[in-house]
Amino acid sequence: MTAVPQEDPPFSAPHWSGLPAPHAQRVRMQPLPQPVWGDWNEALASSLGLAAGPSTAWLQRLSGHTVAAPWCSAYAGHQFGVWAGLLGDGRAHTLGCLNTEQGPQEIQLKGAGLTPFSRMGDGRAVLRSSIREYLCSEAMAGLGIPTTRALALVGSPLPVQRETRETAAIVTRVAPSFMRIGHFEHLSHHGHRDALRQLFALVLEDFFPACAAEAQPALALLQTVIERTARLMAQWQCVGFCHGVMNTDNMSILGLTLDYGPFGFLEAYDAQHICNHSDRSGRYAYAQQPLMGWWNCGALASALQPLIQDAQATQNALDTFETLFEANLLEGFRAKLGWRIHQEEDALLIQQLLALMQRDRVDFTGLFRALSVQEPSALRTGRLQAPSWVGVDSSHPDWAQWLQAYDRRCTQEPGSPQERRAAMQGINPKYVLRNHLAQEAIEAAQGGDFQCLHALRQVLQSPFQEHPEWSRWAQPAAPGSPQVCVSCSS
Repeated sequence: MTAVPQEDPPFSAPHWSGLPAPHAQRVRMQPLPQPVWGDWNEALASSLGLAAGPSTAWLQRLSGHTVAAPWCSAYAGHQFGVWAGLLGDGRAHTLGCLNTEQGPQEIQLKGAGLTPFSRMGDGRAVLRSSIREYLCSEAMAGLGIPTTRALALVGSPLPVQRETRETAAIVTRVAPSFMRIGHFEHLSHHGHRDALRQLFALVLEDFFPACAAEAQPALALLQTVIERTARLMAQWQCVGFCHGVMNTDNMSILGLTLDYGPFGFLEAYDAQHICNHSDRSGRYAYAQQPLMGWWNCGALASALQPLIQDAQATQNALDTFETLFEANLLEGFRAKLGWRIHQEEDALLIQQLLALMQRDRVDFTGLFRALSVQEPSALRTGRLQAPSWVGVDSSHPDWAQWLQAYDRRCTQEPGSPQERRAAMQGINPKYVLRNHLAQEAIEAAQGGDFQCLHALRQVLQSPFQEHPEWSRWAQPAAPGSPQVCVSCSS
């Protein structure tokens, strides 16, 4: 049954709104003056049962003008491993929930002004960072990776001061819930046990009903979050995605990719790549992300300990993370290389490939896409037919040897080479949101032109297709181009 598109859908209260103040509060927004459409995600709107096209009514609603008192919530967290205390929705306002065919979906505005949790901030978001989050939310969804979504982007001439003077924007975010590990940390750390039990019961009822039937529901919830987080970390690694700021307040209890700030996709492969200029210690480097996922699950385990009350069982659950992650990672890279059956040599061949990529700084996305379209005859002779920017020197004996070993491994697979290549092309994207592409859309939008943003979002929503008219977007930035630097302010 297809939902009937709605122009003015009813919002219901979010599931956490029943928490006592100050953990959940209603607050008025500060609407954007002179709002203009940046983009409207027609595909997502349709899936939510909304009218496919933008309207004046939605522009007013999503710029903060027509919802009297949305909700905001309190959470805390560890930032770069250090307890940061109370954080909360400092610039996020939840309009409410929409009932959709996918279940209730929270609609949240990011950048609609001050809240009780803004601390020293202004509650605003700038166009630059809003475009980055808008595009990457949809890029990750296009890659099939669990993520919050982005319904719309609204701009305004309102000036906002960051490192420089910029203009304001609001991105409309969508998710079943924006509940974070930090929500549980906040209540547990401050000893709000009744509120902690209430939040736990709400989350269990809405999202983890199977855990309620277990002998230890809180332990079952922790195990489920560990499984989802381990799988998410493997998915990030398999597409070369770097989150950049994996603080516990930026980690979803549902296993979604949450809060796009100083993110980046690997280009020239470097396992120690740090995408966040603010991360001086490399805590959230690409290779560190799985460890940080485990660390954050440990923070959740500590927060849930008053409900679990079994330290050994908690530790046993945490000890499953590494095995779960490694299994998901190996399965993911097998799929990227076109392997469905398991062979003992697979892990070694993958390690050898990554070592060659590291040594030669091979383009991560470009290499796997090139392998997806190779004819077996080329691989047998140790050659890779790929653009020069991918960075593979097939004349080097190490590459020739690996390519031939890879070809021999592929001959052990069932099905034809054509079927294998088709499957690989459905897993290895041609397009990811490289930083210079986001910057191209940002600079055009800052000049008043949102066409690049719209086109780029559509390409990223179907990243496995060829899109020949946009083939230049598959490539890294041209040599000598200014480097795009992203930090926590991004």
